[in-house]
Amino acid sequence: MRRWLIWAPLAAFALLFAVVAAGLFRPAERVVRSGLVGKPVPEFALDPLIPGKPGLSSATLRGGEPRLVNMFASWCVPCIAEAPQLIALKRQGVRIDGVAVRDSTAALRGFLRRNGDPFDRIGDDKARAVQLALGSAGIPESFVVDGRGVIRHQHIGYIRPDDVPKLLAEIEKAR
Repeated sequence: MRRWLIWAPLAAFALLFAVVAAGLFRPAERVVRSGLVGKPVPEFALDPLIPGKPGLSSATLRGGEPRLVNMFASWCVPCIAEAPQLIALKRQGVRIDGVAVRDSTAALRGFLRRNGDPFDRIGDDKARAVQLALGSAGIPESFVVDGRGVIRHQHIGYIRPDDVPKLLAEIEKAR
């Protein structure tokens, strides 16, 4: 019996090592999903950031047709990479609204001039209040919202060309 006790610390160390190694080879998911998918958007009203283009509110998202709400910023490099896909979605009839996170009018105008403007509305979220209320962990990030204002799908990260068909399908499901 005493011989077994001598090996107990080594066995405990081996078990601990195995648990740590398993965690290293199979790390936890690092994506932060919004808890609001399937729930109504929270109440908000964002002022316009670009003169002549309306701001964005939760009431707008309850307007009867599905919309893609895109969190973006002029200083965001992946937002530049997703711009052609947003333009492609717009050409296919998708209504797209933007939430400009911590941005300025001048910088945003330059961004839209260089990369195109797929947005029907752009709300100014200087304090990130709406971004955080929607459960967004970063930018770019997009939400499919149905015509009643319920979040139906969350797309984390920039929209790649191969994501466009899936987003079109999600918009169609939200009708």
